Parts: sequence; structure tokens; C-alpha cells
Amino acid sequence: MSYAFLPAMRYRMPTHFGPMPGPRQGPAGERYECRNDPRQHIVHAAFAAPADRLAAFMPPGFAVARGELHVSFCYMTEIAWLAGRGYNTFGVTIPATYAGTSERIAGDLMLILWENMADPIISGREELGFSKLYCDLPPPMETSRGITCRASWDGCGFAALRLDGLGDGEGQGDPPPSQGLLHYKYIPRTGAPGVADAEYAVLTPATGGHLRVETTQAAAGATLDWQRSSWEQLPTLHHIVEALADVPLGPCLAASVSVTRGAKDLSDQRILS
Repeated sequence: MSYAFLPAMRYRMPTHFGPMPGPRQGPAGERYECRNDPRQHIVHAAFAAPADRLAAFMPPGFAVARGELHVSFCYMTEIAWLAGRGYNTFGVTIPATYAGTSERIAGDLMLILWENMADPIISGREELGFSKLYCDLPPPMETSRGITCRASWDGCGFAALRLDGLGDGEGQGDPPPSQGLLHYKYIPRTGAPGVADAEYAVLTPATGGHLRVETTQAAAGATLDWQRSSWEQLPTLHHIVEALADVPLGPCLAASVSVTRGAKDLSDQRILS
């Protein structure tokens, strides 16, 4: 006798053992409130970049809103769904708009989100449509005046972000309105190269949740260094790093280090129409 899928429960492979615990479903099917977790140490910088070069990264229905490239390193701890553990992320976004058949959204398109733990990568890709991949993300190197964040894969460093003059920078002011984080979900069909089982735009709404900023420091400036490597050094990431390294960066527009608490479980993620 085969097993039956329980209604309204979240499953991911392997399904043979029942519903899968994760960020949006505890071991008994409960949800996590995320009122005081996770604690996040966020290092962010925005750089001017030619809009025509950024346009090459836009999937169907998307357009560049402003000529900017944003990068963020996030170091998370005290995560409830991981029983108090943490993990780190490195994301690249572009301010963008999406025009669908019935709605138009202004937000930030997530080009890539590297993470250093398999569990959030799998759940984020399959359930939410985040463009996630794995890399090594060691703790940042911090001094009283600066911070350096690094990303590598199997010992090959491919990106470094440095902020200088912490506490000396001007506040960015109110950012342009954003309806949230935009994604393009693509799941290939088994046995059919070039054919998708799922392909659509997705939104992480900016509203909701319990995020609160505890501290923030503006930096006087920032530098982003993409370290070009060979295919042999980065066999599955080479094409991504090279494409990002090819984008000429202008001046740093804003840079900051923040500590936050609280979040949401992203159950409000939705497909755009």
C-alpha cells in the first residue's frame, strides 16, 4: 500500500518520510513567528552601473528601473527553524520592474543568492523560487573602522566587499519605493532539455513580518572586487562570476552595516500574474 500526501502540508523530496520540516513548517506542522529571530548582521553596498549592461540579466517581463547594482552579505544566528543555528548569505540585486498580464511591480530583482548551508538553499529554491546556490562564506573581518566580507568555493575566492570609514558616511535617506524582492523561478523538466516544469515571476512582498533595526552605521565608501577565475577553479559558478565581473561599476552610492532582529517565514511569497 502506498503512502498518501496529507493536505495543506509542505512536502519536498524525499517525500517517502512524510512532510518536510523547514522554515515554514516545524516538526509538528507548526509555523514560526520570527518575532525575535533571526539575528542578522547585514553588510550592504550599492554601486552605480550602466543600465544597458544590467539589462542583459533581465528575464521575460522585467526591466531595469535604475542603473544600480546592490550586494549584501548577511550573517544570521539564532534561527528557530534550525534549532538555534545560523548560516550566511551573499546576494546580488538590481532595482527592476515587472510587467505581467494583470499587474506591474516595482522592486529589486534577485540575480543570485549564495548561501553556505544546503537546507535553506533547497527549501528556498523549491518552495519560494529564490535563485540560490552554494558557496563558502566565512565570518567577516572587522576593525573599528571597516569590514571585509568574502565569498569562495572549494578554496577559490571569487568576491570580496570592503566597507571603509564606518560611522563617517552620510545616511542614504528614504530609499525609492519597493514592493519587495522579485525572483524568476525556473524548474527544468526531467528528460526534456530546454523545457520547464515551472517558469514564472515571483514576489517576496516588502510588507509583513517583525523585522526591526537595532543598530546601523553608514560607511564613507565601499569597494567590490570580483576575482576572475578559470572554469577549472569554479566549474559551476564560473559563468556567473565572469558575467558579474564584466559589469563596470561606478561610484559607491550607499554602504552600511546593520544589526536586525525578527523576520517573517516568507509564507506570503506569491506568483505574479
